[in-house]
Amino acid sequence: MSRGEDRKAPERGMIAALNAGGVSVPLLLLSHYKKLKMSDTEAMLLIQLMAFKDREGKEFPTIEELQERLAASPDAVIKAIERLMKEGLLQIDEDIDQVTGVLSEMYNLTPMYERLAAVWLAGQDRKAEPVGASRAGRAAPTPPSETGGDNIFTVFEKEFARPLTPMECENISQWLDRDRYPEALIMLALKEAVFAGVIHFRYIDRILLEWSRNRVQTPEQAKQYTQKFRGAR
Repeated sequence: MSRGEDRKAPERGMIAALNAGGVSVPLLLLSHYKKLKMSDTEAMLLIQLMAFKDREGKEFPTIEELQERLAASPDAVIKAIERLMKEGLLQIDEDIDQVTGVLSEMYNLTPMYERLAAVWLAGQDRKAEPVGASRAGRAAPTPPSETGGDNIFTVFEKEFARPLTPMECENISQWLDRDRYPEALIMLALKEAVFAGVIHFRYIDRILLEWSRNRVQTPEQAKQYTQKFRGAR
């Protein structure tokens, strides 16, 4: 390569970078992700999901693809996805092709956008508040849950003897957020599945559904129901 060509190399690289296009990243995400208790890795994971969708048309990149972009281990990527889903910043949607019947999954970033919007609106409200206005009547902010929810995913991973998949994490989140099962009840259902030797999410879901149908709402009621069921067999 001649010296002239060598001097043009950076220019060609710049042109190639510009031609590759860019990704639109919300400024609110860059400026407020710390307020949502996101780590740098979690914020970058969301940005990579945007890039995969916008530039490559991939709505459900594999863990390996994300891991390569983030320079993180597969376990670290899974943990980041788990936490984002648990905190209500990310969800996984399912779609069934009406023609082929093939089930596909996709990451949904709408929860993150909604939370960012809420943070922005809260900032606007504070700016609009008159200087010196009394705060005595304002309700204290609700503290984060201290029910031990941070450990439920770890408990499942220990019983399954492997990291949970994003879909399995979504199942647990739905039990907690959509179905409103108490965490202690979910833990007990897992224990029952282990006792039966059927460690499978569908089996655990059937246990929880059976308890719900019989108005079992606490671990104590579940234990009584299980003992009664076993005694009747």
